Amino acid sequence: MKTLTKKNNKSISYAKWGYIFLIPFFTIYIVFSLVPIVSTIYYSFFENYMSGLKQIGPSFIGLENYKSILFESDLPKYAFNTLFIWIIGFIPQIVVSMTLAIWFTNMRLKLKFTSFFKTVIYMPNLIMAAAFAMLFWALFSDIGPINNLLIALGYEPYSFMLEIKGTRGLIALMNFLMWFGNTTILLMAGIMGIDSSIFEAAQIDGANAWQTFWHVTIPSIKPILVYVFLTSLIGGIQMFDVPQILTNGSGGPNRTSMTMIMFLNKHLFSKNYGMAGALSVILFIVTAILSVIIYNNLTEKDSNLSNTSIKTKGGAK
Repeated sequence: MKTLTKKNNKSISYAKWGYIFLIPFFTIYIVFSLVPIVSTIYYSFFENYMSGLKQIGPSFIGLENYKSILFESDLPKYAFNTLFIWIIGFIPQIVVSMTLAIWFTNMRLKLKFTSFFKTVIYMPNLIMAAAFAMLFWALFSDIGPINNLLIALGYEPYSFMLEIKGTRGLIALMNFLMWFGNTTILLMAGIMGIDSSIFEAAQIDGANAWQTFWHVTIPSIKPILVYVFLTSLIGGIQMFDVPQILTNGSGGPNRTSMTMIMFLNKHLFSKNYGMAGALSVILFIVTAILSVIIYNNLTEKDSNLSNTSIKTKGGAK
């Protein structure tokens, strides 16, 4: 008995070691995420900026920074710029990614070199956004290869950086090229996870390709689509490096390419920490609200269908 008691006392407590291994994560999270978030919220209620070489504040001013941001700044214009550029980049991204994902996972087509093409379409995602923006700036500048090609073909040169459509189009194109490969891989994973017997049942029932796609594929990968949509929306709200470098921080022409994070960066660059904190909190709240609304709307139907199905089965009994 004594021997068994000694063995039990020496047994390893896996739960204890689990908590110990979690300590580094929570330490890093608290130091580098939680503390900055709390300090940002705290300083958003203070007047705290540099006027020349003179430091103004920090002095508590309540909600004045929030009032200035919401009612006295060009935040609505920058919010429209951000949303518009994200939409014109996201729509072709999801269409092309869905098309490629269906092609690559379709066993009837028997496409060759699919691994090579998957690697190629994912490569732009590995390039730094700053390098990608510099490349496009060099290609589409007034004396760049694209304008030289237009002139050689007999067309008038087009100043992409001075036209609203040109600048916004280039930013959307870069976002599309950088992320459509990643979206394709995610959608492929979702489609490959569908049970093949469901497709076979649909074919036996006489469903054509479009009906199979709309009534089988889309509902089955809906969680993946919601994830792609939400992460893309959050990434769109955080859009910064590509328009910042392409327009040299001006958001030109006439600030029509200025995004909300570029606006935030201007406050940080001018060391107006109170306004920057208030704008950060506003963006955090807007992002959270949009995410909750989209998630609830896109998943509500599934919950209702499940509840209806359960009730129907209960009634049949």
